[in-house]
Amino acid sequence: MKSVDAGVLSVAYLEDGPAGGWPVVLSHGFPYDAHAYDEVVPVLVARGARVVRPYLRGFGPTRFRSGATVRSGQQAALGSDLLALIDALGLDRPIVAGYDWGGLASCVVAALWPERVAGLVSLAGYDIIDIERQRHAFDPAVEHAVWYQHLFQTERGREVLAAHRAGLCRMLWRQWSPEWAFDEATFARTAPSFGNPDFVDVVVHAYRHALGRAAGDPAYEDLEARLAARPKITVPAVTLDGATDTLKPGGTAGHASMFSARHEHRLVAAGHNLPQEAPAAFAEAVATVRQWS
Repeated sequence: MKSVDAGVLSVAYLEDGPAGGWPVVLSHGFPYDAHAYDEVVPVLVARGARVVRPYLRGFGPTRFRSGATVRSGQQAALGSDLLALIDALGLDRPIVAGYDWGGLASCVVAALWPERVAGLVSLAGYDIIDIERQRHAFDPAVEHAVWYQHLFQTERGREVLAAHRAGLCRMLWRQWSPEWAFDEATFARTAPSFGNPDFVDVVVHAYRHALGRAAGDPAYEDLEARLAARPKITVPAVTLDGATDTLKPGGTAGHASMFSARHEHRLVAAGHNLPQEAPAAFAEAVATVRQWS
């Protein structure tokens, strides 16, 4: 485990592979952590990669550097964190890859600062949140799938997350990856990351902001305005869908128009936690982008 001051965070991260290897940053989602990539990393290191796996804000040993910083989970904050890490580690145009919050952060960086990255791997296609659209209802199947987001709009939801974080997160793992038979030891490797003192505040704010129910940190107002314009991804990208991902009924192949450089969409036999369920497929997606860049 290493740490580095990067922007508003002291970021804890894991690093594998040669210092001079081609760089890739693998970002996890909610409610997961860097261990989601434990089986992806050896495949990439064997291909010469320098692999960095950060713990996102509110997770694991990562900490805010100031008590005055807003405990925001908004997309512009997540993207800014990733860019700050790239700067702090001196990474030269890494491939950014992720899913869930990590896919969102990777898409934000690829969309707003394309000159800083060599390419993108993203579960669920173009994952930048259209907050204005999120203010309004979707098909009932989608609303049902994101019940937890509705729960977090309430103080009752905050209380549930604070008091039952392991139980709630285990439930989400099972619901989002219905064919993944993970054991308790696998969950236990990640569960301590939910004990971060800012976990509840960051998670609750993330979903309240995403649904247009909470103001963002003023520090990111300009970036949020740029994201609201739906900027296209202009770097090489492979996007992925998990065939049994209950959060994405119908998949995201229709996002193709949001990618203007070389792009390929792949359907993988997995649920939402695709890197842990199908690590070879995730690693192959990264390797493909490496070949293109």
